[in-house]
Amino acid sequence: MADEGKRSFLDLHCHSSASFDSVASPDRLMAKAVRIGLTHLAVTDHERIDGALRARDRAPHGLTVIVGEEIRSADGDMIGLYLERAVPPGLSAADTAAAIHEQGGLVGLPHPFDRFRSSGGTQAADQQRTLDALAAVVDYVEIHNARAYRDANPLATAFAESRGLELGVAQTVVPGLVDGSAALLALLPAATIIQGRASYLVRGWTPMAKVLQRSRGNRRIVAGMPGSTGAAVLP
Repeated sequence: MADEGKRSFLDLHCHSSASFDSVASPDRLMAKAVRIGLTHLAVTDHERIDGALRARDRAPHGLTVIVGEEIRSADGDMIGLYLERAVPPGLSAADTAAAIHEQGGLVGLPHPFDRFRSSGGTQAADQQRTLDALAAVVDYVEIHNARAYRDANPLATAFAESRGLELGVAQTVVPGLVDGSAALLALLPAATIIQGRASYLVRGWTPMAKVLQRSRGNRRIVAGMPGSTGAAVLP
């Protein structure tokens, strides 16, 4: 699982052009990952995995693509890593986590206190039972998100530490070789978190990307709509 002296460099949260909010092709994402020295790239498009599957099949030597998905559950956004099937949106946090774990995957809680996104912590800010329910079903918490504002990241760190949860972030270095979900979970306690901030230019581009994707017919998949299984084919 982990070789002494070896390290893995991971990005555990990114979106490709399969997602409604990004125009970066899987090939572009992988080229950048190789350029900055990543060994693992988790493609976590919203409510679909076709972009991640395409990237995994085309990954260059030395780069492992982890098939993931960012899912809008009834209790807020969640991430599934190491998936083979897309998890539909709209399920409870517990049912979403169960669907991920059934595939041998890991459950992450992204940007839990970002007030500008559908984050579980903000939705449950005054509902301790909901926060406890989220803590009971996730494997790790994203404690630093480059686009999160104000106190969102410190609150996420405090939440994870108070519940004894593993810490994760988009840029993560772990002291060992990651060859699957069990290895990643075992190595996360020793992870080094590389913090960064998205520029205002990057943040401003996201709404534009959504408009462009909408004009192409790529809208967010929501519960009950055709394609809500995330099985649509990437153009």
